[in-house]
Amino acid sequence: MNFRFQNLLGAPYRGGNAVISGDSLLLSPTGNRIVATDLIHSRSITFPFEAASDLSRLAVSDDGRLLFAADSTDKGRVFLISVLSRAVLHRTTFKKPVSAARFSPDGAFIAVGLGKLIQIWRCPGFKKEFFPFHLERTFADFSATVTSFDWSPDSNFLLAGSKDLTMRLLSLKGKRSENKPFLFLGHREPIVGAFFSLDKKTGTSNRAYSVSRDGAIFTWDLVENMDVDSDHVSPDTEDQNLDADGDDNNLIIKFESPTRKRKQMEEDEPSKLPWRLRKKDFFMQAPARLTACDYHRELDMVVVGFSNGVFGLYQMPDFVCLHLLSISREKITTAAFNRAGNWLLFGCAKLGQLLVWEWRSESYVLKQQGHYFDVNCVAYSPDSQLLATGADDNKVKVWTVSSGFCFITFSEHTNAVTAVHFMANNHSLLSASLDGTVRAWDLFRYRNFRTFTTPSPRQFVSLAADQSGEVICAGTLDSFEIFVWSMKTGRLLDVLSGHEGPVHGLMFSPINAVLASSSWDKTVRLWDVFEGKGSIETFTHNHDVLTVVYRPDGKQLACSTLDGLIHFWDPLDGVLMYTIEGRRDISGGRRMTDRRSAANSAGRYFTSLCYSADGSFILAGGNSRFVCMYDVAEQVLIKRFQITHNLSLDGVLDFLNSKNMTEAGPLDLIDDTDSDIEDGIDTQTRGKLGQNLPGSMQNRGRPVARTKCLRIAPTGRSWAAATTEGVLLYSVDDSFVFDPTDLDMDVTPEKVEEALADDQKQRALLLSLRLNEDSLIKKCIFAVSPLDVPAVCSSVPFKYLQRLIEAFADLLESCPHLEFILQWCQELCKVHGHYIQRNSRALLPALKSLQKAITKLHQDLADTCSSNEYLLRYLCSSGTKV
Repeated sequence: MNFRFQNLLGAPYRGGNAVISGDSLLLSPTGNRIVATDLIHSRSITFPFEAASDLSRLAVSDDGRLLFAADSTDKGRVFLISVLSRAVLHRTTFKKPVSAARFSPDGAFIAVGLGKLIQIWRCPGFKKEFFPFHLERTFADFSATVTSFDWSPDSNFLLAGSKDLTMRLLSLKGKRSENKPFLFLGHREPIVGAFFSLDKKTGTSNRAYSVSRDGAIFTWDLVENMDVDSDHVSPDTEDQNLDADGDDNNLIIKFESPTRKRKQMEEDEPSKLPWRLRKKDFFMQAPARLTACDYHRELDMVVVGFSNGVFGLYQMPDFVCLHLLSISREKITTAAFNRAGNWLLFGCAKLGQLLVWEWRSESYVLKQQGHYFDVNCVAYSPDSQLLATGADDNKVKVWTVSSGFCFITFSEHTNAVTAVHFMANNHSLLSASLDGTVRAWDLFRYRNFRTFTTPSPRQFVSLAADQSGEVICAGTLDSFEIFVWSMKTGRLLDVLSGHEGPVHGLMFSPINAVLASSSWDKTVRLWDVFEGKGSIETFTHNHDVLTVVYRPDGKQLACSTLDGLIHFWDPLDGVLMYTIEGRRDISGGRRMTDRRSAANSAGRYFTSLCYSADGSFILAGGNSRFVCMYDVAEQVLIKRFQITHNLSLDGVLDFLNSKNMTEAGPLDLIDDTDSDIEDGIDTQTRGKLGQNLPGSMQNRGRPVARTKCLRIAPTGRSWAAATTEGVLLYSVDDSFVFDPTDLDMDVTPEKVEEALADDQKQRALLLSLRLNEDSLIKKCIFAVSPLDVPAVCSSVPFKYLQRLIEAFADLLESCPHLEFILQWCQELCKVHGHYIQRNSRALLPALKSLQKAITKLHQDLADTCSSNEYLLRYLCSSGTKV
């Protein structure tokens, strides 16, 4: 039962600014979480911590070790995170929204834009302190919100842009009262980017760039020749001291040359140095607005993104356009270089899209796009390596579970996708939609090879296929019928009538051809599809039935009803076995429009059920922030998983603040903003709250935390939940759990080492299995010679077989000694085959994990052998001597 959060799929980007740490680690905010994508190995992982609300601003240190993250609320909650350990080091609150943040090049300071202020904080270290953030300097000269700033290479100056149409040069040297900023004027729109340039010869910053929202970029140069009053001093005059004795002091008058005076000004008051406007350039993308930009100091290049989806790459200071391309028709919300400058990062919040483009070769390094409406359904492939999702954006996506990447998107549906189902052969996928079609997808050729339709248009909301894959069934929302097709021919075979409400649940029995269906007419019906006998059994309930599932052995049927109950039926005898009352377990979370407490709020029922691989427990989720796990035999709640702590969603808090309630309704639902900036996916499209009626006002309510679909992997070691935040993956993590199975005073790691030293491999393996420590078990497995494997396998007790099989499955995925581990598996099946067959239900999760590892290994070896075969054929045909 040790399921922990593993990853977040279906939403690689939600808005805010994304950054690239170093050359290859992409960090992007996704709701209240942070997703890290390794661009070299093509893997993504989600940081385990959650912020209290959506994150909007990220900044990473130059060494890539620290990450600064700020949320989007007015409280300005801030997290300092270790990128390597993915742990939160420090938390603080600035009490103002954070509009910009940047680490200094030396890593000593963090510049934070808080409305009209810029605060310079000393960067906290890894030491434990009561309040590690120390305020060094505050600049309060701005008349509007600060939007962007850049540090000089020596970390002594700060170039800041603001919505007041100005850019200012700030200095951290000297006294605060005497250090006035230098103003750069001339822009007609708010500043989007302010950057220092670098002179490679001298190593100084004598040029600056300012980019405004109207598509203008100004180039500023540091004045080389200063006008100095030299009536009495020539340029070659050396320093002279004229002493005048007085009564109380000694007056020293110092004459300096202009060169020496300029040097002194650079050292003492750099922000007072004169700058001049060298030239003005325009990107000429009107009426589109410039929404994102970044500058690479070593390459002297600027990348810009616009509200029409166009981005441009320009060589400065000559303003030469290297690339001008279009990504989409939506606004680009973030743009950035990597440290080497060869990759460009772009993000589109409205589409949930992240792109990494190599501009020299003009090729994509990363191209990921999530669902930009609610995910309605998920399905695991039979080998647990793939995950399919369907959403309200009419798309079906297939993800690789291990990497977290989507490798194919099917967009032929014209309405919301309501159900997906993998076929038993693992090579094809089915999807049902409200557009009235059920489509079959080929996962080898990535195409739609079969489309199932009805004589008159229908809306499908449920889907099922039998074990052989010959019959496809789909339930409807409007006609209350179940349609049956042939997979081979695509012909409509039968129409099952009898329900009087929408058919939201369909599932074939794992042991026979009986189809179970649930409907809002308060019934669950069993159908004999192949014999054509129609409904053979009806289970009646007191409330609408929302979903139905079979236990993996086919000897039990579970369904949830609108009154919050889970009913368990014996499908063979047709009797009710027991009932679980889950209304109190799923309750919690008050919506902003609720006038009552969370305990009395509506929606306390389960809309999705899923059995575990061995059928011992069941997962249940619905319109709540909780996913409940029940023990089926004991009918008790084992654990509750809270899918989110994000306060930006509705239904997360049990008690609302009465101060936020007015006569006009909740304050958060009142639109009192006059900003022309488009909202991202996090506030505009995430959590689509139903379809608006024609002529009705747009529902500006916050998305509601809920779970639409639950699925457990066939291996039983992970499960997926389609939630408002995306698809959450939970997996069993045994690496940090010490759970001894048979422990006494003589069973210790030292005894295991002694047995290995005495060449007692069999005894060492049994001791390590009793300790149940993963590293010792694997060490003892490799200590056994191949000739002794059959003897050792015969001495393993039955109760340790599951743990040993799990160790083999893990080793096949990680170690190079494939033949040795496969020999272990073969001998174990030979010796204990009868016991494994009799106890297949208890060993099913471990056996499926082993099957998954062997299948993946077989595919990799088959691909390698095929490529070698073609290579050898080519070499032989070309006459080359090998």
